Amino acid sequence: MTASEPLPSVEAELRAAPPHALVATARRILADRLGAEEVTLLLADYGLAVLQPVSHLPYTGEPVPAQDGPVGSAFVRQSPVIEVLREPAAHLVHLPITVRGDRLGVLSVRLPEGAADPETVLQLGDFATALGHEVVAADQDTDLYLQARRTRRLTLAAEMQWQLLPGRGSVREEYVIGAHLEPAYSIGGDNFDWSADAGHLTITVTDGMGKGIEAALLTSLTVGALRNARRGGLGLADQACLADQAVYAQYGGKMYASTLLLRCDLATGTVTAVDAGSPQLFRQRGGHTERVELDAQLPLGMFEETDYVEQHFQLEPDDRLIVVSTGVHGTRSAGGDLYGEGALRQILSATRPAPPHEAARAVVAGLVEHFGSDDLVSDAAVVCLDWHGPPA
Repeated sequence: MTASEPLPSVEAELRAAPPHALVATARRILADRLGAEEVTLLLADYGLAVLQPVSHLPYTGEPVPAQDGPVGSAFVRQSPVIEVLREPAAHLVHLPITVRGDRLGVLSVRLPEGAADPETVLQLGDFATALGHEVVAADQDTDLYLQARRTRRLTLAAEMQWQLLPGRGSVREEYVIGAHLEPAYSIGGDNFDWSADAGHLTITVTDGMGKGIEAALLTSLTVGALRNARRGGLGLADQACLADQAVYAQYGGKMYASTLLLRCDLATGTVTAVDAGSPQLFRQRGGHTERVELDAQLPLGMFEETDYVEQHFQLEPDDRLIVVSTGVHGTRSAGGDLYGEGALRQILSATRPAPPHEAARAVVAGLVEHFGSDDLVSDAAVVCLDWHGPPA
């Protein structure tokens, strides 16, 4: 990567590579231009527990912890980590791979001794980002990278739900979003979704009634109807009404979806909300954590032609919003204590300094500890939004 070989040529080479051959292409590029001796792409698994090396099927590489060690540190801190190797002497550079705030994994590059100077590390960071964008695009044409994220087989319901999600994070100047779902490999009815344009950010958290395929089908219909209404330019209340009609028309009130809809004006921080069910909303401002009390309205699809009413509240710069599904705030410990009554608030307060993606993961980790087992009986979804305020 020299002045005569700028980054765009690297991006062009990655774009020209067959979807399944991105790692091999990355190895060739970095070996030719930087003398890289080894290049490994590691992707985060669905549960964010490990980072798995990508290779041709069947996979043979050993996963590494996603929260510990040099590779895990690069993933969690979202900054390069350099290991100094002694025998033979070399530098192992671990670079986070993130696409518009969605953390995908880590690129590890072994360089000759003395080659990991600051400029080279910065260029490798740009290369890792370019590779991440190509991995996301390649998912349309190959299963290689989706399969690499699995430590075990997904249930069919979980497969449907993960394909429905927008990602697990998003970043813009105005905000940062992080989200987490569990049980990652058998999720059924819980879902989160978001979309932003020049002026607004819309977030929905949905808890579909039922279990397994039954819940996944209901949630897929609900999210599809909400997206259809949103993309048709309808307001938040009308989005809820259209989804309500779609779900009722299919299930006749026998099944329904609890959904919280939020729409933030990015210029003012004014939030419009429709509380159609059980997900709960918390706001952290300064050192205080409080429940944002909204008028509870009927879940989507419970009755025919329900009318929904919008409410409004104001965000201030540095506010944090946390949305938790029923499987979080409604879960009881072995002793019968609700997670939402004390433990949840303690976790929210303790994770306030952490970035949103780590805060969301920590809430679910605390839920597992409170429940006493990682075999959760209900789906758990958490979305965390840090509001920075409108651009200066």
